[in-house]
Amino acid sequence: MSVEVKNLSFAYGGHAVLRDVSFTADSGAFLSILGPNGVGKSTLFRCVLGLLRGYTGRIVIMGRDAETLSIREMARLVAYIPQHSSPAFNYSVLDIVLMGTTAGLSAFSSPRAEDVARAEQALEKIGVAHLRDRCFHRISGGERQLTLIARALAQQAPVLMLDEPTANLDFGNQVLVLAQARALAREGYTVIQTTHNPEQAFMFSDRVLALKDGRVLCQGPPKDILDEKLMRELYGVDVAVSSLFGDKVRVCTPGVIVR
Repeated sequence: MSVEVKNLSFAYGGHAVLRDVSFTADSGAFLSILGPNGVGKSTLFRCVLGLLRGYTGRIVIMGRDAETLSIREMARLVAYIPQHSSPAFNYSVLDIVLMGTTAGLSAFSSPRAEDVARAEQALEKIGVAHLRDRCFHRISGGERQLTLIARALAQQAPVLMLDEPTANLDFGNQVLVLAQARALAREGYTVIQTTHNPEQAFMFSDRVLALKDGRVLCQGPPKDILDEKLMRELYGVDVAVSSLFGDKVRVCTPGVIVR
């Protein structure tokens, strides 16, 4: 397994946010951490990434205790794709992707020819090489997210963590971004995303971890754990479950879940 979280708990002051969370994420798998806003998904990510300390429990990444990893060592193991990115300067798409190569550079070093080649290969792989010289601020939201995924590839880390990567994207761009993420999982990357959208979890994930009030309600393959009871517990809505397309795709809409 690439990532293992054991009995993780975290509190901001006296306010408990995560309570005894445990899960594993394997190489070549796409895991979705599903739950409504405010249940601790982003806090969980920050703990795994080493941005929050003071938790109890254990986080193991590629066999190493996360608490022992330096920032540079963490960057060699885990690449983070945020909801959005707004650089202060007018960087090109290639510049943004080149930032993913800095984990292998010493302080004050400039990108080498091989770093530029790696960035260009990542852009080609994700299908946005034609944006190479475009200003990052002037491309679409979907193109920005694909650029950030390309940056993660240039980082050459085996674990990719996406924090609600399709927030504020239209449906077409949501599918495009998540299809790319799933393709990377099929190539052997460990892909973990947070989402409050059950449709995305059903369509793209190998496993789903349902989180509410900082606790794990259940986890497993999407087709096994998603039912009316879970939707009611997570979102406080009553839904009906019917089968139209077998177990390949599930879509949740107000009042009905189609699988």
